[in-house]
Parts: sequence; C-alpha cells; structure tokens
Amino acid sequence: MRNSARNPLFDNPGMTPSRVLAVSSGKGGVGKTNVSVNLSLALAMRNKKVMLMDADLGMANLDVMLGIRSRFDLSHVISGEKTLDEIIIEGPLGIEIVPASSGIRRMAELSVSEHAGLIRAFDEISHQVEYLVIDTAAGIAESVVSFCRAAHEVIVVVCDEPASITDAYALIKVLSQDYGVKRFQVLCNMVTDNSHGRQLYAKLARVADRYLDVSLGYLGSIPWDQRLQAAVKQQVPLMQLSPNGPSGIAFQHTAERVLAMPRHDVSPGYLEFFVNQSSKHMPAVGRAG
Repeated sequence: MRNSARNPLFDNPGMTPSRVLAVSSGKGGVGKTNVSVNLSLALAMRNKKVMLMDADLGMANLDVMLGIRSRFDLSHVISGEKTLDEIIIEGPLGIEIVPASSGIRRMAELSVSEHAGLIRAFDEISHQVEYLVIDTAAGIAESVVSFCRAAHEVIVVVCDEPASITDAYALIKVLSQDYGVKRFQVLCNMVTDNSHGRQLYAKLARVADRYLDVSLGYLGSIPWDQRLQAAVKQQVPLMQLSPNGPSGIAFQHTAERVLAMPRHDVSPGYLEFFVNQSSKHMPAVGRAG
C-alpha cells in the first residue's frame, strides 16, 4: 500500500511540498560539503527557494566554507533556547543556512528520538522552501541514517579512490539492507572528464547491481578544477567565484537534472517509525509558544 503519511520535512499545509535532498558520502574528503553548497547555489540561480542544512552536527564546517558566522546553531534548537526559524541565516544568492555546531560532542551523540525531534522541528518553519539540501556527516552514523531516511533523494558523492568507492558501497548497503532506502543518486566528483565520471559510476553500479537490491541513478560528474580549491581558500563558493568555469557549468547541469527528477515519497515505512518515536520520546525542541 502506498504510504500516505505526510513528510515531516517541510510538508506544510497549503504549501508545495519541498524536495529534500540528503548529500552523503561513505568517507570524508570527497568534496561532499562543496557539492552541497554549490548545488544549493545552482538551484538558487534557477529561482528556487533553497535551504541548506549543516547536518554534520558535531563537526560543522559550512560556515567556514561560506565565510559566514552564526551566533546560534542547531545546538540551541536541541536545548530549547531557540526555534529553527530563529537560527536561520541568509547565505549567498539568498539561500537560507541552518548552521550546526562544531566541537560539541553532545551534538554528535544525539539519540534516535532527538534526531526525530530535530527533523520534526522543520514542521514549524514559517515560510515555504522548495529545496532543502542536507549536508550530512560522512559515514553511517545515526544522524546520517536519520536524515537519509527522511529525504526524497539520497545523493552519494564518490571520487575515484578505492576507499571512497568501498565506503560509498558500504553506505548504500547499510541504508538499503537495514533501513529500506532503495533509491540513490550517484554524483562523481573530482573526475578528469565526463567519460571518467561515467566509468566511475559504472564501477560502483556493477557491484551494487550484483549484490544489492537498489536503484542507482547517475546524477552527473564534477571535474577537478583549480577554481574549486581557490574558492575554498577564499571562503567564497565556486558558483559565485567562477560559475561559468568547468566545475560551475557541471554544477549547473547537475541542478538541471535535480529539477527534472520525478517526485518520490520518502523511504517506505520510515514515517510510521518517525511518528511512533516522536510521540513516545519527543524531546523539547524549540521554545514553546
């Protein structure tokens, strides 16, 4: 039976339901945060209302990459000091940033119910957002699982390194076999050209097709570009610094593919789990009233 429960992430009455994109990777160092930032900006350049969430809850770095500073972050939402609306800050091209904390161990060790409460807090956002891009932590931590299960699309960033491919496969395996996530979009990063990206995707897809019951889509490739390195050093997103360079054009093509994706529900069975956990163990998230 088709899951008719509403998505707790931005499925507000009277508003067009958001598309929630979880950007993940099996390991760190593959450019996941760069992808999250520049994909968000490429979507904003197409007149979409975009919110970018830093979901590496204990080791946040979106603010560093964007060269912005935030007084409040998700730790203040978890503690009940602030609502989600109150910590959002404006980023480049009008995208909204949900900042996380860095160096706070407590945030890296949230329980399942606290993750559910954090996701539920998005129900209280007072305005429409068309695309929520979630920059998850690397690996298969509880927060990664929670956000991937609540997303419409899981984007797995991979580069042509044995550890990246192996860990990307491990992430897909855990999410599919243990949590019922069956659909993934693969984005190949730091490739030499489109042919290289296609080969990298095929390498991962062959193994997944043989051993897993999943659907892997090819979202595209982002070429290695010195401009990306310069952007990181200058704390200015590539899509602002060099939108028409090789990587900038690739991000624009990726955004077009995202816009063309058919609309899907979130992972089957997750919403019932979410509602049950939330109703039993809902933590105080945001201020009352």
